[in-house]
Amino acid sequence: MKTKDSTAGERGWCVYILRCADNSLYTGITNNLEKRLAAHASGTASKYTRSRRPASLVATSGKLDKASALRLEMLIKKLPKARKIEALENSG
Repeated sequence: MKTKDSTAGERGWCVYILRCADNSLYTGITNNLEKRLAAHASGTASKYTRSRRPASLVATSGKLDKASALRLEMLIKKLPKARKIEALENSG
């Protein structure tokens, strides 16, 4: 996986869902999942997960181009909690 931002047509992005310590779900995108998870664990990735650590990975999408990953992230964020993981698992 590349460490720099991919161009719009490259498939190296994924959408991921974390379950936080308060049982809430956090949805995000990345082109380097390992690095992003480490940032969440250290409290430097997002304000939301910083105050809800530890967070565990519960689902990831297949590799997508950046635009598709952004669209899927927005779609998932609009879903009720019960449907978020189901939507991501069905995305490929």
